[in-house]
Amino acid sequence: MEQTIFITGGTGYMGRRLISLLLKRKHRVIALVRAGSESKAPFGCETVTANPFEPSTFVKKIPAGCTFVQLLGVSRPSPRKRRQFYDIDLKSVLASAEAAKRAGVAHFIYVSVSQTPTRIMRDYQRVRAMGEQAVRATGIPHTFIRPWYVLGPGHWWPVLLWPVYKVLEFIPFTRAKALDLGLVTLPQMLQTLLMAVENRTEDERIWKVQEIRRVFT
Repeated sequence: MEQTIFITGGTGYMGRRLISLLLKRKHRVIALVRAGSESKAPFGCETVTANPFEPSTFVKKIPAGCTFVQLLGVSRPSPRKRRQFYDIDLKSVLASAEAAKRAGVAHFIYVSVSQTPTRIMRDYQRVRAMGEQAVRATGIPHTFIRPWYVLGPGHWWPVLLWPVYKVLEFIPFTRAKALDLGLVTLPQMLQTLLMAVENRTEDERIWKVQEIRRVFT
């Protein structure tokens, strides 16, 4: 069934590819973009030029009953970008959650991150957990997708760690953590997002690494 999807981060690494897939499947896609970025949106996608950190600038452009996909965030997350996680990732999801509630969105999809505790990326995980809490507080049916690292063009270096992951997944003591902090591919993420869009939940649905990996099996 054709749907209307409102998306933030639609001109980014994952967003452009997701929009292209959605358009091929005949969905209507509206991308929130900043001034000057309109041309970066895929052909066939409608755009709304607004401030993603200020709900009042785009709330009236969100169709009631649509699916809202939140992808906006810091590119190539790393511990040194701690401040940006709060200034960009958190502020944008808080604004999106507020706007989605006011607009009467039917389904909210949020790309979060694994919540298995780590030391190196704890601020990133904390911010994404806060984002999930904000979405839950709206009362909108929602889907959270929790990858750890997404392999794809320009993002291949963790492949070198694959043998280490396999060993840790084999050891009972480290298996659960290794699986939840495992690697997924860009095609797996895109397919998961597509499935989330086309299969709305009535409450809460969480996709962890193991579920994301199984989309092509």
